[in-house]
Amino acid sequence: MKSEKPIGIFDSGIGGFTVAKAIRNLLPKESLLYFGDTAHLPYGEKSADAIQQYALQIGAFLIKQGVKIIVIACNSASAVAYEAMHKKFHKQVPIIGMVEPTVNFIVQQQYKKIGIIGTKATITSNVHAAKIHAHSYKVNVATLAAPLLVPMIEEGFFNNNISQTIIESYLSNKKLKSIQALVLACTHYPLIRKQIEKYYNASIHIIDPAEIVAQQVKEVLTIKKILANKKVSADRFYVSDYTNAFAESTKLFFGEAVPLQKIDLWGKK
Repeated sequence: MKSEKPIGIFDSGIGGFTVAKAIRNLLPKESLLYFGDTAHLPYGEKSADAIQQYALQIGAFLIKQGVKIIVIACNSASAVAYEAMHKKFHKQVPIIGMVEPTVNFIVQQQYKKIGIIGTKATITSNVHAAKIHAHSYKVNVATLAAPLLVPMIEEGFFNNNISQTIIESYLSNKKLKSIQALVLACTHYPLIRKQIEKYYNASIHIIDPAEIVAQQVKEVLTIKKILANKKVSADRFYVSDYTNAFAESTKLFFGEAVPLQKIDLWGKK
């Protein structure tokens, strides 16, 4: 495996750009190859079988493009498709999801009660709690699906009174009472982190898995001695369906507009 090969990143759409941004900020010499499955978003409302099929097809595409590692920059896909992807591709490239690095961080911190908010697919999978408790670590894990947050963010309704009301309606749920930390288990949520912090007034720890995953990518590449010494190629960004609205949203999630190339992995006309 050559160090100059790109880091493969995929998501159901736009949210994974927050992970890509975190990786770029930490590893500016790395080249990125991003795939947003915009034709099938949102994954949070899809069945586990459907998400696994999409993820395996995208993984095969990224392998064909010559990536040196694959980052599943989607909590829903990480929750239900990580095992399938690891089984199929781990002999070719390392596979990193959003869940395992986050769980390891939580276990290290030894919280007594944590909250996790995410999509229906992520929360229904119960994967975070299961993996945390697999460490024989006794912690109260409170999970809450927050399905309105993703469309709210994608439509640009945040940092205003309307979004603050919606956010507070979720965070005030009695399930999350007395938590010491809150996991933002959706890659869209970093965009409303300030509003979440405002609600808690710095009384709890807000955990952004994007930052943790970026650090995990660096550690894996370092261990395998394939960390790039210099950027040798431009970042590439693919989508399975192109819209002007999505192109505009990349500025919000990635910090700048990016050139998007449409590619259909499913052979639809």
